[in-house]
Amino acid sequence: MADTVVNVLWIPAGLSCDGDSVALTAAMQPSIEEIALGALPGLPGVKFHWPLIEYSLGGAEFLEAFFKAERGELDPFVLVIEGSIANEEIKKEGYFTGFGNAPGSDQPITFSGWIDRLSPKAWAILAVGTCATYGGIHAMAGNPTGAMGILDYLGWDWKSSHGIPIVCVPGCPIHPDNLSETILYLLWQAAGKAPMIPLDEAGRPSWLFGNTVHEGCDRAGYYEQGQFASEYDSPKCLVKLGCWGPVVKCNVPKRGWIGGVGGCPNVGGICIGCTMPGFPDKFMPFMDEPPGGKLSSTVSGAYGAVVKTMRNFTMATLDKEPSWRHRGKKLTTGYTGH
Repeated sequence: MADTVVNVLWIPAGLSCDGDSVALTAAMQPSIEEIALGALPGLPGVKFHWPLIEYSLGGAEFLEAFFKAERGELDPFVLVIEGSIANEEIKKEGYFTGFGNAPGSDQPITFSGWIDRLSPKAWAILAVGTCATYGGIHAMAGNPTGAMGILDYLGWDWKSSHGIPIVCVPGCPIHPDNLSETILYLLWQAAGKAPMIPLDEAGRPSWLFGNTVHEGCDRAGYYEQGQFASEYDSPKCLVKLGCWGPVVKCNVPKRGWIGGVGGCPNVGGICIGCTMPGFPDKFMPFMDEPPGGKLSSTVSGAYGAVVKTMRNFTMATLDKEPSWRHRGKKLTTGYTGH
């Protein structure tokens, strides 16, 4: 596939705010421009069919690529979906989400309808943002649309015609570089320059989501020493203010948000678990100490106080220069000659 053009069909028509598309424009490692222009080594040709950067006015001209893909005339293509999938089977009339009209009709093709048409023919499916991956905000308890993520819609064991599982890059919004890096990997894989993309049990790229927020957080040392913030302008651990970092798989504190700068705990914000399949229901109410947090922070506080005291003793010793560094005629370094 190295000499072919990989088409990227991007449908942001699910229940969402388009925040993931907007976030991608801030990517720097690599930038979306570098990918689209083929400025990186080893990439196949790539053509984006993405409303955010589409130069046409939309309509039939823009949708033609999607109909070609449905007819099997656009191979290979990566189907990118953004937004959660409403359950169109439960409505009495109308539709929840649509993306263009059916040819010769004024009736829209629903978001789920496009997934049904294109998923069997896609080289791979990439779900961007927590809404598309696991349902997100729109799929929380009490919602009237029966919304869900792509894994629940197609099945957690679904694989493309080329044997590729659904690739999920969650985030609310998505981390710009996490998404651009995943797109880059898939294109390298399509060109035969990379092996099967490594994914964890929730479909996330394992090199991006293999560690917790806590493991990459600058505040983790305070947790270990039992020092917890009581207000948001404190540099100490935020667990008692509602941070779920110790159990959430996300690399934002380690990577920063844009250009290595920012990220929730890095700027004083708690982690609310937006990269996890259980978000948001299992992490609410926000800004309350997480269940189990009281016990773990109490244990950490007792243990940490002892650790910090012992470290203070060691620090007092290490913070002084060795005694042999002095002026005078006598050599006291222990040097014995040859």
